[in-house]
Amino acid sequence: MSHYNIDRIAAVLQASYLQKADTTGYVEHLLIDSRRIILPATALFFALKTARRDGHDFITETYNKGVRHFIVQQQVDIKVLPGANVLLVPDTLKALQQLASYHRQQFSIPVIGITGSNGKTIVKDWLYQLLSDHYNIIRSPKSYNSQVGVPLSVWQLQPQHTLAIFEAGISQQGEMDALQQIIQPTIGVLTNISEVHADGFSDAQEKLVEKQKLFAGTTAVICSPEKLLPLSFRQEHIFSWGEQKENKVVITRINKKLAETTIDFTSWELSESITIPFIDDASVENVLTCLSVCLYLKVPFSEIKEKFNQLRAVSLRLELKSGLHNTTIINDSYSADLSSLAIALNMLQQQGQHTKRSIILSDFQLTEEQETETYTSIAALLHHHNINRLITVGKKTKQLLAPLVAGDIEVQSFSSTAELAEQLPALGFQNETILIKGARVFELDRIAQLLEQKTHQTVLEINLSAIVRNIRAHQQLLKPSTMIMAMVKAFSYGSGSYEIANLLQFMKADYLAVAFTDEGVALRKAGITLPIMVMNPEPITFDSLIDHNLEPELFSFSILHAFESFLEKEGISSYPVHLKIDTGMHRLGFMQHELPALADVLKKNSFTVQSVFSHLAASEDPAEDAFTLEQSKRFEEACAFLQSTLDYTFIRHLDNSHGTIRHPQLQYDMVRLGIGMYGVSSAKGKLQLEEALQLKTTIAQIKQLHPGDTVGYNRRGIITQPSTVATVRIGYADGYPRNLSNGKGHMFVNGKPAPVIGTVCMDMTMLDITGIADVREGDEVIVFGPEFSVVEVAKQSQTIAYELMTGISQRVKRVYFEE
Repeated sequence: MSHYNIDRIAAVLQASYLQKADTTGYVEHLLIDSRRIILPATALFFALKTARRDGHDFITETYNKGVRHFIVQQQVDIKVLPGANVLLVPDTLKALQQLASYHRQQFSIPVIGITGSNGKTIVKDWLYQLLSDHYNIIRSPKSYNSQVGVPLSVWQLQPQHTLAIFEAGISQQGEMDALQQIIQPTIGVLTNISEVHADGFSDAQEKLVEKQKLFAGTTAVICSPEKLLPLSFRQEHIFSWGEQKENKVVITRINKKLAETTIDFTSWELSESITIPFIDDASVENVLTCLSVCLYLKVPFSEIKEKFNQLRAVSLRLELKSGLHNTTIINDSYSADLSSLAIALNMLQQQGQHTKRSIILSDFQLTEEQETETYTSIAALLHHHNINRLITVGKKTKQLLAPLVAGDIEVQSFSSTAELAEQLPALGFQNETILIKGARVFELDRIAQLLEQKTHQTVLEINLSAIVRNIRAHQQLLKPSTMIMAMVKAFSYGSGSYEIANLLQFMKADYLAVAFTDEGVALRKAGITLPIMVMNPEPITFDSLIDHNLEPELFSFSILHAFESFLEKEGISSYPVHLKIDTGMHRLGFMQHELPALADVLKKNSFTVQSVFSHLAASEDPAEDAFTLEQSKRFEEACAFLQSTLDYTFIRHLDNSHGTIRHPQLQYDMVRLGIGMYGVSSAKGKLQLEEALQLKTTIAQIKQLHPGDTVGYNRRGIITQPSTVATVRIGYADGYPRNLSNGKGHMFVNGKPAPVIGTVCMDMTMLDITGIADVREGDEVIVFGPEFSVVEVAKQSQTIAYELMTGISQRVKRVYFEE
């Protein structure tokens, strides 16, 4: 493990000491998140500043967790940091990048820098699969390709590595220069250029010019030639593939079959072919890029030819699923390295619904020189994340890892995946979260399938990474001081309760809101400690509300007096409450003329007013903007009146998801984000929002029908020409609206719209797939998702996305994943 003492780091960064303590220790790990501390004694914390978070606010928390080395860009109170080294720099982000750049300069190995709009992570991981027998490879974890992710990736370079592969992603002009200085690639790879993520550029050409800056100083740029224009490199530095004879790798034939593609090519004196288990154009293009890299590195083709046929689709996500016996399964059974293990363990820590945590871990594929250090680091990770049970698969984890944790962690070992599968029922998994992590060769996905709940094949997928990005997109419109209350009522708009709440808690949301007390109780039992507002408390639930530290919304004198009497009987004073004011929605809330009487009650000290809020009736509708502004005026008047009667301040909030986008001037002290977190908004064109939910099902049966045949109940679907009809496993009991029958709705099959034919049944729906090629029983069908918006389906059903999302049945399996 490479390490630097703090004096050397200070010299590299030209930093000054705010406090100098013990300088004999070494820094091995760079840290930017106080929630993800693994080995604090050797960690260096960079207090990064963003629009929403200031790392300086978390220095004390980080110090209390054992970290003793800090990089800051402003004065801090060193009195609370005894024994810590604190370095002052002008900009902590630039310091992080500068230190990573210095570290990169200590190595002379080949370094591959990959950029492009799509395919970066896939090319990186396929190169790892193809070349890992020939090189000791370090690569970016997952998609660590940003201004922060790249330096953290490059810092992992160690003396034993013989090849490095790093991604570089940019979102605006001027960003690539910094990444080039950090990666300093000797070989450049350009995957492709598209309009994806182009908002920071005037056009694709401008984006291409910026991305090509990564290749300054490289000895080869590998791509298809049309992707590298305008040419800014010497011709001898371009190692291109394509059909034209001037390319270094000439593609002579591409033959796509049912489930595989054969590619014939020539390069130098070599005339060969490869077969890959993919038929889509994007995979073919990515494989050709990988082939060109292998040929440029002069890896013997005979030793890698068969590896192309063994390439596996790259999983760009960590999946979270419900398992048998009240377990939660995190499936990351596709790779085994320290970086991805740390990421998976972070997701495990993020989900707090079970106190017990288990991990099924296979051997890592390591050299003898790497084994001791790597398994020691794994042991430290397992201890840090409070793993209760370790199940090892393979000889090395049993010999080298199990002894390091025995006594602190329960250990059970198996020689093979087959042996583990046979003994699985005897392991007694229940009421726990289970992380499954291993090298592909061990095929631990078999274990995941055995542990998962057996439900029918209709699935609602929830992209947790998209939710995070959507929240951050909304935050761009907020002042740094504006808080966020996340609405998790109605089973989090159909997407799940504690899974989403755990994510929000990990993101340090300020408040959660639920509709009823039992929803809040469930979150408390799942380990959620954030403040929770209950929007519709009922007197019968007051006991439970108090017991679980939930905060009621008071919207009328009847509920106010009932809660006041309950508190008096229990001898409780100053209990936190939230007051709702009716400013024109006329659903719930105190009216303007009731405020003097409300103020008289508040003076009795039964309550502490945490917040005062109201609800916008039409924040999404430009035609009602005048009414929205009138509501805000009434709200401000109500808040001013109540504030004048209280001797303390309270939080004010009015904006919802639509209001946050269309009326950011009304954000006050806090905003309430609901459906906007899932990327659904009539105003989302103003923000880069991503729909986070995808509802999928599968085809149960396909029939060939003839004119005169009918389909479904009451013979509503009438066949007028020879037709192919597919029955799919979703119906109105799953939440698919019955009024989408008879051609009003459609689903996507093989990327093509297929109209509903006949009447939607309780458990099944029939689709007309006539003219859609290569459809088979068992194929996936998209009901709605990022490519076919839930908003569009709602319009077809003459309703709104809220109703459609919250109506998805509990019997539909929820699958959560992080990219």
